[in-house]
Amino acid sequence: MFVVAQRQCEIEPLPRWFTVTQVVLRVLAILCTIASIVVMVTSGTSVLLYGVMRMNARYYYSAAYKFLLGVDAAVCGLVSLSLLFALYVIYKKQSNNRGYWYYLFLHDLVVMTVLISACGAASSIGYVGIYGQTETFWTKICNNVGKFCVKVAISVGFSYAAFLCLFVLTIVSSYILMKPSLQQEHERENDDKLTVEISESNFEVEADVVASIVRGRDSNGLSTLGGIEGIASKISSSLEDGILSSDAPLRQKVYGFNVYTEKPLKGFWTFVWEALQDLTLIILMISAVVSLGIGVATEGWTKGVYDGIGILLCIFLVVMVSAVSNYNQSLQFRDLDKEKKKIYVQVTRDRCRNKILVYDIVVGDIIHLSIGDIVPADGIFISGYNLLLDESSLSGESESVYVDNGNPFILSGTKVQDGSAKMLVTAVGMRTEWGNLTETVSKEVDDETPLQVKLNGIAKLMGKLGLGFAGLTLFAFVTRFLVNKGIHHELTHWSSKDAIKLLNYFATAVIVVVIAVPEGLPLAVMLSLAFAMKKLMKAKALVRQLSACETMGSATCICTDKTGTLTTNHMVVDKIWLSGLNKEMKADDLKSGISEFVLSTLLQATLLNTGAEVTKDHAGNDSIIGQPTDSALVKVGLLLGGDFDGVHQKYKVENVEPFNSVRKKMSVLVALPDGGFRAFCNGAPEIVLGMCNRILDCNGYSVDLSEEQRKTVACVIDGFASKTFRTICLAFRDMEDDWDITTIPQEEYTLIAVVGMKDPVRPEVKDAVQTCLAAGITVRMVTGDNINTAKAIAKECGILTEGGLAIEGSELRNKTLEEMKEMLPRIQVMARSLPSDKHTLVSNLRKLGEVVAVTGDGTNDAPALHESDIGLAMGITGTEVAKENADVIILDDNFATIVSIAKWGRAVYVNIQRFVQFQLTINIVALMINLVSACIIGKPPLKIVQWLWINLIQDTFAALALATEPPTDALMQRPPHGRDASLISKAMWRNIIGQSVYQFSVLAVLIFDGKRLLNLNDSDTSDAVFNEINCRDTDKINVFRGMFSNWMFIGILVLTVTIQAIIVEFLGTFASTVPLNWQLWSLSVLIGAASMPLDTALKCIPVKTDDYRRHQNEVEQV
Repeated sequence: MFVVAQRQCEIEPLPRWFTVTQVVLRVLAILCTIASIVVMVTSGTSVLLYGVMRMNARYYYSAAYKFLLGVDAAVCGLVSLSLLFALYVIYKKQSNNRGYWYYLFLHDLVVMTVLISACGAASSIGYVGIYGQTETFWTKICNNVGKFCVKVAISVGFSYAAFLCLFVLTIVSSYILMKPSLQQEHERENDDKLTVEISESNFEVEADVVASIVRGRDSNGLSTLGGIEGIASKISSSLEDGILSSDAPLRQKVYGFNVYTEKPLKGFWTFVWEALQDLTLIILMISAVVSLGIGVATEGWTKGVYDGIGILLCIFLVVMVSAVSNYNQSLQFRDLDKEKKKIYVQVTRDRCRNKILVYDIVVGDIIHLSIGDIVPADGIFISGYNLLLDESSLSGESESVYVDNGNPFILSGTKVQDGSAKMLVTAVGMRTEWGNLTETVSKEVDDETPLQVKLNGIAKLMGKLGLGFAGLTLFAFVTRFLVNKGIHHELTHWSSKDAIKLLNYFATAVIVVVIAVPEGLPLAVMLSLAFAMKKLMKAKALVRQLSACETMGSATCICTDKTGTLTTNHMVVDKIWLSGLNKEMKADDLKSGISEFVLSTLLQATLLNTGAEVTKDHAGNDSIIGQPTDSALVKVGLLLGGDFDGVHQKYKVENVEPFNSVRKKMSVLVALPDGGFRAFCNGAPEIVLGMCNRILDCNGYSVDLSEEQRKTVACVIDGFASKTFRTICLAFRDMEDDWDITTIPQEEYTLIAVVGMKDPVRPEVKDAVQTCLAAGITVRMVTGDNINTAKAIAKECGILTEGGLAIEGSELRNKTLEEMKEMLPRIQVMARSLPSDKHTLVSNLRKLGEVVAVTGDGTNDAPALHESDIGLAMGITGTEVAKENADVIILDDNFATIVSIAKWGRAVYVNIQRFVQFQLTINIVALMINLVSACIIGKPPLKIVQWLWINLIQDTFAALALATEPPTDALMQRPPHGRDASLISKAMWRNIIGQSVYQFSVLAVLIFDGKRLLNLNDSDTSDAVFNEINCRDTDKINVFRGMFSNWMFIGILVLTVTIQAIIVEFLGTFASTVPLNWQLWSLSVLIGAASMPLDTALKCIPVKTDDYRRHQNEVEQV
């Protein structure tokens, strides 16, 4: 049977000794099983004969019973040996035979079924043979047959349960041992299937082959496959039209998905296990087990289990609540991490340009790269200009690499520093160079935020304080206990009750440490940050660094861009100065009075010198893809009747110098159809105008640009800028055939036109700026635009106020440190700024003590974003390099969203302050009441279960309630807290001390004289519940404002009160409480509610507040 199964499964040949051993063992097992069946049948028959024939077969029963047990033990041993040998060979030989596995299962199931039945029969026979006694004929039959059936059923049931556990263990062990070989078999099957699919499709090259060429920069391998054209042909892709979207699923199946292996998410039970690692909980569990053992030994099961089980149940509740909250946070952070990785790229598919997610990139796609992009896959350079890649993330070398036809290999994870290009994707996902690196480097979780570090310091201090109080409390308990025994001359007489007392003393000391250590502080921070991050995501802000949430709450200055942040970034050409004439953006008006040559040159300048493209969408309509400024200029060319594709076919582009924030211009060199070359230059007016020495007049002649004309042009530029227009100059230059096409001229241009673009201010910006000013946050505009344009928009937004300073970046560069220090507080607008100017401004503001938030969208903004306290990258216009260096991504590029981040940041800080106030109040009261109780009455004031319940309230429930308060408008009507301000303010200390004195007094009266006054031997948590409400605001008297709109807070309060009532009324045995009548419940509520008028009285006591607005005072002094 075994050999047949082996042949049928076509498994890897097994050793002969193994086959012989397996056959021998299983034959012996079958023989023993047959013997068990024979004995079981004869023994069962004898049971009936015993009742019918009144035979005294006790000795026979005993012998049969022993024989059956021995045979069963032998069969168990033989089958176990057989399984062990099978597992050994499976492990050693790496057999992929599933059929053999199933054969083992069926064979052993049959054997074990018979065996277990024999065990049941043996047990029943032994029972009947030893204990069976009958009085009458029918009674004997009924009793013995009934006992036989019941015992067989019970024995077989338990035996089957044991066998099931053994079988599951065997299957799991087999799977673990066979997993590598099963995976290898699965991979081989997939490879075979892929080979078939590749052969059936038009793909002529395998994934690993083409991937290795780019990773290894193998020029010879590239040539062998026919260069980039050969590879494109072999992977069925067109270098011009790209692939078909319908082919993407097949390509993903054949060449892989563009995803990387990630560290698996921790499971829920992992968080449970981590929560159980807490040392104090381990000590309490040991104490509970010891208490359970001593209690059962001394008081029996009915009374001795309550204390131990009660403690274990409370520990279970604490662990589960902690694990659930941590697990939910991990799920939230995973979702946010997915949002971080949603990056869109431009590709050519279906003969048109599309924007797709990086996850959807497949081998054969044509990707368009521009400055600031992070390369999403490995590929080969098709065409482009001045492509400069930063490969430091892969090689560690800081020197950038130029990519062209001589060095065509582009690796994923590199950053585009300059230029633009098209690339053919040759490898995705784990087959890329970046994928290989991610296999060896596992991403760690975010470091602790500054607020968490500060709170951990408080937690450590409270832990040390709690440890000291616990030691004093234990010393007081033990000393008083020994003194009492000495007084009664019982030092030499010890009982189990004494052991229980000492154990309770020790557990109480441990509880003091548990109460004192505010382990809820980190939980409160994580809850508050996770809550804020989730809400900010809905408000169009993606938080990349946890610390940004809290740091933004202390921001004193925001340095913001203009375009796209304060404005809508919807560029529209509104005015154009052409050949000395102001023109409206209408086709008839543009063409009137202007020569054909001027119009033709303007059309060429707008359609050729641009980073935008005109493509057809899926509906067949024209669609402009590119930056807003480029798109606006292209619309001018289309308005003049230009054909984008026709112009590009007529004039071959030879060289391109893309726009960046340093050059502030874009240039292109094209070959003219009749010979020669023409260069076009568009950009900042002062840059382009400085490159011009000629100008086109209305007749189309290029004339010298006189000083008077230069002044006229400057006046036009200033006039456009004063109307909040973005001004751009367009120029050209013609060259002879012998011009070196690798260079673009930088002088002797002819001015074509001055363009005025309208970019409307967002309607909500003005109110957002006023909110910032009311909150003590200074708003500064940092832009590359003209100074007059910047000043006009700053005044419209409310940024530039009376007495404020508007400067150009060059002015800041030329200042000394002392002059800069005097100037910085007054600067509200900085125009024509370079990235280095922004970095200088940010670094010097931070030196003055400012907490600076900076917005950025370009690659060159990365240093300033990195230097700032909070880097804010634009989600729409921002490059991937800028986003990578930012702490927060503004998904809608809106300044109002930045104000929302500041509001939520302040909410996080205030929520933590609320929780700290509540926590410290309970900690102080708990430490003092335990120590005083130990010294005066010599016993714990509360039971361990009661302390654990209070600890659950103060740590987890309070964190959920207080750390998730949403922000209010009042938060933006107070100054920001200082960079180094103490987390616990003077007002908080006032509230903590006042409430602690009250709660300690109430508890002292109840504990020391509660029995006599109220006939009460129980404490309540009403004080804690009402103090939780008091802590909703540390300064304001009205603590109910907004409370009923916070369903989380209300839910936690209701849950706390409900569980408290259940504990008092129904769990008295476990929690050592007694039910209360309505009078005592009312008194308990009144005692707790009395803390609220006390809170009002405490808040009327004035305290000195810290001045966090030093920078505002400096502004006023200046």
